[in-house]
Amino acid sequence: MVVFLKFCNLFCTTQLKTLRILNTVTLSSRFCHFESKPGFNSWDPPSPLTPKIIKNNVAIFWDLDNKPPNSFPPYNAAVKLKAALSSFGVVRYMVAYANRHAFSCVPRVVGEQRKERNILNQLDNRGVIKAEPYLCRVCGRKFYTNKKLLNHFKQIHECEQTKRLNQIESARGKLRVKLVGKYSMKMEKYKNAARDVLTPKVGYGLADELKRAGFWVRTVSDKPQAADVALKNHMVDMMDRRRVECMVLVSDDSDFVDVLMEAKLRCLKTVVVGDMNDGALKRVADVGFSWSEILMGKAKKEAESVIGKWKDRDILKRLEWTYNPEVEKKVYDLEDEETENVDFEGIVSGVVDEHIKEDSRAWWELDSEGDVSSQSLK
Repeated sequence: MVVFLKFCNLFCTTQLKTLRILNTVTLSSRFCHFESKPGFNSWDPPSPLTPKIIKNNVAIFWDLDNKPPNSFPPYNAAVKLKAALSSFGVVRYMVAYANRHAFSCVPRVVGEQRKERNILNQLDNRGVIKAEPYLCRVCGRKFYTNKKLLNHFKQIHECEQTKRLNQIESARGKLRVKLVGKYSMKMEKYKNAARDVLTPKVGYGLADELKRAGFWVRTVSDKPQAADVALKNHMVDMMDRRRVECMVLVSDDSDFVDVLMEAKLRCLKTVVVGDMNDGALKRVADVGFSWSEILMGKAKKEAESVIGKWKDRDILKRLEWTYNPEVEKKVYDLEDEETENVDFEGIVSGVVDEHIKEDSRAWWELDSEGDVSSQSLK
């Protein structure tokens, strides 16, 4: 009995201690504000899940033979093109095709700029014009003439760049990876400076500028229509693999009408960028823009209304009923098989058995036809 009383006393003391600890915790939780995660130890109801907005995958196909950026700098034109078309969805693929002549050709605007630069260099050398000192963007040195800056750049920085490239090409394995990581910043700095100082050896740097903007540039053979054939094959391949929902073509060539028609038959969205307002491509495509509309931002503003029309069209297509003969034939064949498998003899026998069960009396107890007629007369 004494042991039992001691045990009860110990149990009561432990319970009192636990209650005191819990009271202190609840008081501290009242006066302290802890940020709790939603759904975990919080009194607030979990917020409803926001619906995910599914965006279209956009692919840009640029026919440089037909539509090169002659009147605009290539890098700026490519960046603005991507920014304008990103409002139609996520730009996943950017492809540009051209032959060797398109990359070696120099537009008239670029040629005039080079002539002006040569005239200014001659005036600087004679001392007729005293311009601001020219700054080297690699080392930071200043020069009073552009010719001295050009000689300095070629003698020092261009030689250093060739040495770095030779070291990387000769190295293998981990050493090559280390050298690329070591010289990456210096090589990028050199490329940015050389773009303004050095004149491209071929053309006006169209391929390098488009690559810098994120385009995958491909040079094809000099045969006629080689770029068109390669671009068409690439577009059809993307459609077959179902990688994009929206296809953008930068061209005015009417040879791509068949590809756009095929894309529309496969329920893909089509956009054309070109300068011909009444061209065949813009008549076939869903939307058409000119280069001026792309650069001015008009295409980006009209994207919302275009996407709304596409959504309405998709909803209407889902509501439409289409006759598929193969599916209908399968359904009717199944119905015929079910009717053939039905046991008509069993059904008839079951009906007869039910009537027999209902009239299970003896034959002399059954009502005759005369009795039935007499009852009906009464």
